[in-house]
Amino acid sequence: KEQVPLAIRYKNLSIAEQNSVDISWQLLMTSEYDALRACIYSSPSELRRFRQLVVNSVMATDICDKELNALRKNRWSKAFAEQVPSSDARNGKATIVIEHLIQASDVSHMMQHWHIYRKWNESFFYESMEAYEAGRTEKDPSEGWYNGEIGFFDFYIIPLAKKLSDCGVFGVSSDEYLSYAMKNREEWEHRGQEVVANMVSKFEVVKEDAVVESDDDHVVEGNPEAVSGEEVDADEGAPAEAPNN
Repeated sequence: KEQVPLAIRYKNLSIAEQNSVDISWQLLMTSEYDALRACIYSSPSELRRFRQLVVNSVMATDICDKELNALRKNRWSKAFAEQVPSSDARNGKATIVIEHLIQASDVSHMMQHWHIYRKWNESFFYESMEAYEAGRTEKDPSEGWYNGEIGFFDFYIIPLAKKLSDCGVFGVSSDEYLSYAMKNREEWEHRGQEVVANMVSKFEVVKEDAVVESDDDHVVEGNPEAVSGEEVDADEGAPAEAPNN
């Protein structure tokens, strides 16, 4: 709706993700990173493979694209279905595991201690509320925040943590991430509504303070003489003359 150039460029598909890939790839291709590139690949085929891995990994963080999510689920099922995988299958398994590692990194705060989860959840809440207040979204985020978090835990975070645990890529730490995700989900179910109410109250206070500060700035800018302590004539907008004795 805002017709942002980046949105037009990427046809409203995985905008942040595609832009991140383009920027990072252009940077990597500069002469400053010649030595690093020589360590990453040594042939055109290895370059193509690396490029594919980078694109797939970054695009995996776009959890709003249902089609991409469905493709990743199918690749995961296929990669872990073979008991004795071939060389190609092993490469495919490594790729899909890396994609899930990037996904986990993207939402890692939800698989850590409650206070870490709360810190970043609150930050995202305020960002969403500011966008709503600015008219950039039609729905008040606070109205569905509580249920939205529960759904996110149930249908994305916990299944993702279970996959990391199943593939054993983090060893015993995988079980820890799953444990934290489930504990945070339970804690949110019990305290989430109270947390949302507190965040809304805090946001309203911050918003009111911003309005007051803006009004104060307007008074100073509109009548600079007022700050000197002189009385200002409301009709003329100039210092009133002192009465004759």
